Amino acid sequence: MEFFMEYGGVILAILGAAIAVFVAGIGSSAGTGMVGRAAAGLIAEEPEKFGQALILQLLPGTQGLYGFIIGFLIALKLVDGVNLAQGLYLFCAALPVAVVGYLSALRQAEVATSGLQILAKNPSHATKGIIFAAIVETYAILGFVASIIMLFVTYGSV
Repeated sequence: MEFFMEYGGVILAILGAAIAVFVAGIGSSAGTGMVGRAAAGLIAEEPEKFGQALILQLLPGTQGLYGFIIGFLIALKLVDGVNLAQGLYLFCAALPVAVVGYLSALRQAEVATSGLQILAKNPSHATKGIIFAAIVETYAILGFVASIIMLFVTYGSV
C-alpha cells in the first residue's frame, strides 16, 4: 500500500498517457486500414484517383495524432511529479480523447469508405465524400479539446 501511495500518481498518469496513445492509435490504424483496403480496390481499376482516395484514407488517422498529443502532454506533467489525486485526474483527462478517438476513427473510416464509392462512380463529386467523413472528425476534435481542457484549465486545482 505504501508503494501505491508513493508511486500511484505517476503510475496512473502514465497509464492514462498510454491509454490515450494506444486506444486512439488502434482506432486510427484500424480505420486507415479499412479505407486503405477499399481504396486499393479502386486504384487497381482507376490509378488516376489515387490522390483523392489517399485523402479519404488519411482522415481516420488524425485521431491517433490527437491521442499522441494528449499522451505527450500528460508525460510533460510528470516532470514535477504527481500525487495520487493528480495521477487519477490525469488518467481521467486521457479518457475523452482515447474513447472518442477510437470510436470516431472507426465511424469515420466507414464514411470514408462510402466516400470511395462516390469517387468511383462520380469523381466530380468526390469532395462531398470527403466532407461527409470530415464531419465525423468534429467529435474527435471535441474529445481532444475536452482532454486539453481537463489538462490545462482545472489541473492546477487538484
